[in-house]
Amino acid sequence: MEDLHIDFGKGFIFSKHIAEKIDPFDRIFDIFKDLLTHTSGDIDESLDWLNMLDKEYKIFSEDYTIVDFEEDLKKRGYIKEEIDPNQDGNTGTGSGKKLLTSKLESALREFALDQIFGKLKKSGIGNHRTSKLGVGDERDGENRSYQYGDDMALLNMTESLKNAQINNGIGDLKLTEDDLIIEETRHKAQMSTVLMIDISHSMILYGEDRITPAKKVAMALVELIHRKYPKDTIDIIVFGNEAWSIQVKDLPYLKVGPYHTNTVAGLELAMDILRRKRNTNKQIFMITDGKPSCIRLPNGEFYKNSNGLDEKIVSLCLNKAAQARKLKIPITTFMIAQDPYLRQFVELFTAQNNGKAFLTGLKGLGEMIFEDYEKNRVRKIK
Repeated sequence: MEDLHIDFGKGFIFSKHIAEKIDPFDRIFDIFKDLLTHTSGDIDESLDWLNMLDKEYKIFSEDYTIVDFEEDLKKRGYIKEEIDPNQDGNTGTGSGKKLLTSKLESALREFALDQIFGKLKKSGIGNHRTSKLGVGDERDGENRSYQYGDDMALLNMTESLKNAQINNGIGDLKLTEDDLIIEETRHKAQMSTVLMIDISHSMILYGEDRITPAKKVAMALVELIHRKYPKDTIDIIVFGNEAWSIQVKDLPYLKVGPYHTNTVAGLELAMDILRRKRNTNKQIFMITDGKPSCIRLPNGEFYKNSNGLDEKIVSLCLNKAAQARKLKIPITTFMIAQDPYLRQFVELFTAQNNGKAFLTGLKGLGEMIFEDYEKNRVRKIK
C-alpha cells in the first residue's frame, strides 16, 4: 500500500506506507487492565480470561505468548509475588500468589479515566469557578479602576497607559493613580467530595454487572481530581449492611457482598467526613441501584425490609437528607436501575435535601458524574 503526499512545488509524491508497529505488550495490557477491574484485581483469573480470549481471537502469537506477557508484567513492575512469611531466610522468593503493585493500581485509574472521560490534556491547576468577584487567583477579563490597597500585579498596563494618553495627552505623558486599571479576578472554590458506592447484592443481580462500571467511575473521578483539581479532596465510602471508608488503592479490589442497602449508615459516615473538612464547598455523590432496605437499631441489631418502601427506614433517610441540607451539603444521587420504589424514594430524598438526581444507564454514568462535578449543574428528577 502506498501513501499519497501532496507537495505544492512538485505535485503528487507517492511513498511506501509503513504500518505503525504496536508493541504487543501495550495492545494486550489494555485488555488485561479491563479484565482486572472485572475480576476485582484477581491476576490469575484475569490471565485465565486472557487465555480463553486468545483461543477465540488469537491475541497471542508464537513470537509473543502469554508467558512472555506475564514476564513483561513482572519486569515492568506491574505485578509481584507475595512473600511467604513462613519461609526461612530472605531469599526474595514468592509464595506463588500474584499481587498488583502500586504502579499497576495507578495504571488502572489512568485507564479508567481515559475510558470514561477521554484523553485529557495536561493543564495547569484547575478549580471550580464561583460567581464572586474580588481578590482571587484567576483573571476574569473584566476591568475596574484602581483602589487603594489593590495588588499591583493585577495592573492592566495597556488600559492604564491608554487612560494616561486620554487624560494627560501624548506630548506630556504621565501615569497617575487615576489612570490605573486593575483586572478583576475570580475566587477559585475548593471542593470536598464524598463518593458513596452501593455494594449491596443487587449490584450483580439479574445478569447485569453494575459494580464494575461504578468502580471504573470512582477510579476515573479520583484520577481526574488529582490531575485537574489538586486542591480538591475526595473520599470514597461503600455501604451495604454497614458503611466504611476505603482507600483509593482499594478500588480495583472492590466487591459486592450479601448485603442489604443501609443508606442511612452511608450518609452518616459521609457527613462525619465532610464535617472535618475546612472547605466551605462540600458535596456527596451517591451511586446506588436499590432503595434503602436496612438500618441499625439502637440495640445494635439490624432491621431489614426489602419489600417496598419501609416507613421506618425511609423516614431515617429523609432525616439525614434534611440534616445534610442544614449543613449545606448537597447530595447528588445517580440511580443505575429503574426500580419504581427506588425512583419514588429518590424523588422524596432529593426534595428533602434540595439536591439532584440522575436516572442513568451504566453507559452514561461516567459522563453524568463528570459533568456534574465540572459544572455543578442543577438537574432535578421529574
